[in-house]
Amino acid sequence: MLVAERWQRIVQVVNERGSIRVTELSELCQVTEETIRRDLDRLESEGKLMRSHGGAVSVKEAQTEVPFMERETAQSDFKNSIAKEAITHIREHDRIILDASTTAWYMARWIPDMPLTIITNSMKVALELSTKEKIQVISTGGLLSPKSLSYVGPLAERSLDMYHVHKCFLSCKGVHIQRGISESNELQALIKSKMISIADETYLLADHSKFGMQSLTQVAGWSEIKHVITDGQTSREDVNRIRDIGVNVLQLDKG
Repeated sequence: MLVAERWQRIVQVVNERGSIRVTELSELCQVTEETIRRDLDRLESEGKLMRSHGGAVSVKEAQTEVPFMERETAQSDFKNSIAKEAITHIREHDRIILDASTTAWYMARWIPDMPLTIITNSMKVALELSTKEKIQVISTGGLLSPKSLSYVGPLAERSLDMYHVHKCFLSCKGVHIQRGISESNELQALIKSKMISIADETYLLADHSKFGMQSLTQVAGWSEIKHVITDGQTSREDVNRIRDIGVNVLQLDKG
């Protein structure tokens, strides 16, 4: 296979699958992983794909995120209620991490000004917290995703290796009873998976519209989630099945 043919094949496979690992491309193209990494660097510089930790992501897939302004108004009443409940599980001097979901942003709006350390990859969350003098805010930095106003990518992931937190609060695109939680692209999935890994316990904040959905990229299985906070419109069957797995589900009243 000529170099140009290999590049064309790589772009084709990445676009078909949405994302792929270096190891898979190495086997597919019958070249070394180092060669594939150089190929990916070249193709990213030409705007044909995006590098991710350990592989590559389709440019189209990386852009499937719904803009923050659209997410901000979707299911806003439910998200506000879930956020307010989540705050009741925070104690003074906790170290917590908030993702770039709109529910986490609602948490940042409602959280009282008390001694806390909060790590986030969200520009919106960081700005919301900046007026609260007792809260120490740490931003991950990294590659800015303009639609979600969040930092993603290897730099954001590596920054989290420095920290340990008591509680992680995050949301996702899909909540599947068997397969756990998922995200629209690999970049978002990887940063959220890293957040879970540095926390003693994780709270999933998910309104009823997320249940039964499965997005492209796996974030975590149920063994990694300790708590779920959801609204009263989530089906009782789904709630009970998750509880049967051993996850603590707090379902708000329908009113």
